[in-house]
Amino acid sequence: MAIEAVIFDYGNVISLPQAGNSLDHLATIAGLDRPTMEKIVWENRDPYDRGLLSGKEYYRTMLAAVGVELDNKAMEQLVRADLESWAQLNPQTVTLIEDLQQRGFRTGILSNMPKDFLALARERFPLFKKVEVGIFSCDVGYNKPERTIYEVLLKTLGLPADRTVFFDDIPVNVDGARALGIQAFLWKNPETAKKDLRHLGVGV
Repeated sequence: MAIEAVIFDYGNVISLPQAGNSLDHLATIAGLDRPTMEKIVWENRDPYDRGLLSGKEYYRTMLAAVGVELDNKAMEQLVRADLESWAQLNPQTVTLIEDLQQRGFRTGILSNMPKDFLALARERFPLFKKVEVGIFSCDVGYNKPERTIYEVLLKTLGLPADRTVFFDDIPVNVDGARALGIQAFLWKNPETAKKDLRHLGVGV
């Protein structure tokens, strides 16, 4: 069946990777070492991405577990630095999405994303208004690779799974999409994605 929609993850796909010193910067603000800060950022992120906590609530809880309490100014600085570390788009991915749109394909974003960052992205990046579909964990209450978030995507598109392509940089998220029959690929870079699309008859 012909492909009608191409959907992209945000982090490390539409966005550039975090700068190498981003976690060091967060650790400095919190007064922690980098390994401890890295655990705080990633190990229990599920409720934050699910939209159950704000950035301040999330970091206040996580820092309290290691005996750290920041004042309001430092907490705001920490949350802002975290958000800004993901706020650089990959221009080649943006161009790929625009090319697909010009060729008549439907495009979208499917991402685990907290409310704080989604608000920033919708304000700052025109791309978030230009794509036809945006499915975000904080809006729907499910995180990839939970089956329901992919079902929400397909229902929103109104398309069969095999007419939908999805790119993600995390293997388990790709597997979750494939389990529903979505034609999903592990993201490496825009050029590799173009080759994957061409194999499906999508000329870009």
